[in-house]
Amino acid sequence: MEVYLDNNATTKVDEKVFEEMKPFFCEVYGNPNSLHSFASKSHSKMVEALDYLYDGIGAADEDDIIITSNATEANNWVVKSVWLDKILDGDKNHIITSEVEHPAITAACNFLETKGVEVTYLNVNAEGVLEAKVVEDAIKDDTALVSIMWANNETGKLFPIKEIGEICKAKGVLFHSDATQAIGKVTVDVQDANVDLMSFSAHKFHGPKGVGGLYIKKGVELTPHMHGGNQMDGRRAGTVDVASMIGMGKAMHLATNTMAIAYEKNHVGMLRDKLERAILKLPDTIVIGGTGNRTPNTTLISIKGVEGESMLWDLNQNGIGASTGSACASEELEANPVMNAFGSDSELAHTGIRFSLSRFNTEEQIDYAIKHITDAVHRLRNISSSYAYTPKNHHSEL
Repeated sequence: MEVYLDNNATTKVDEKVFEEMKPFFCEVYGNPNSLHSFASKSHSKMVEALDYLYDGIGAADEDDIIITSNATEANNWVVKSVWLDKILDGDKNHIITSEVEHPAITAACNFLETKGVEVTYLNVNAEGVLEAKVVEDAIKDDTALVSIMWANNETGKLFPIKEIGEICKAKGVLFHSDATQAIGKVTVDVQDANVDLMSFSAHKFHGPKGVGGLYIKKGVELTPHMHGGNQMDGRRAGTVDVASMIGMGKAMHLATNTMAIAYEKNHVGMLRDKLERAILKLPDTIVIGGTGNRTPNTTLISIKGVEGESMLWDLNQNGIGASTGSACASEELEANPVMNAFGSDSELAHTGIRFSLSRFNTEEQIDYAIKHITDAVHRLRNISSSYAYTPKNHHSEL
């Protein structure tokens, strides 16, 4: 059996999404910006896809949603455009973000630091959440941007986006949120949350890879990301990947309706909790950040005495895919940065395993995963030089 439990890294494309995309490769292939009938067939479907995107995140008609290649592109665009618009051409020189952001934000901010920009990286509390008051206290007269993720990609912890948005609005500071790990798992409403800018990627909610979006609130100005044409209101030139855009729209529609969110919360949450409870029956295991206030599909568990990479190797031999953290940093063998941010000791920071589920997981798969995770823990602890293994620590039933 194969069991995929790494859905925060990427998700399978829903077959309904694939079917929606297929005609736009070889049958309906006109450039949507042309004036002939070939173009109109593409254009009408693109409008439908955009409607799905607007509805999915609660955007107003006068707002913009710009199609990008992914959230990494959108994140970089926001950070670097703020540098161009408000720092180089303005009187501000300060950006606020958190220590647990996706590398697309932190690396872009690191780059701006080399250009003389002051960046404040706020730490999370013991539960892995950034408190709104901490953001408020960090804002200064020259703060140009606050960028805080909606949900953490490793722990699933939800941040107080609405409260932070209200603070930024009151202080006149631009507020951006990376909602890549939130869409399709919890309700995302950009108007209710007071965000000015928001990034997302289709492949995190069962859409195709290579396409994402940037929500831009009416009145927010960003330097165009690419020049050369009038596509996307002149903000991102270039012929749109029609098939991928249509696929993203369909995936958004399937993932964000009321029934879909309820299914994610109840069915997926139940499977996640079953898996988590079983692992926690093993001694010396903890959920990093605790079990409250998080997306229903994610758990980051530290298993003392078991190196994360060794655990993944064992699981992979039995057809189970999981992760030690962000896939964008998976080739790094350094300690998990999120666990370091929580203040975990050096040993625990190497032992985090992230399991992230989707609506395509089944209870049979979870039962299979529980058995092999348990076997792997016993085997690896038995040969570990850092963990005192005794027979009484062995749980034969979970």
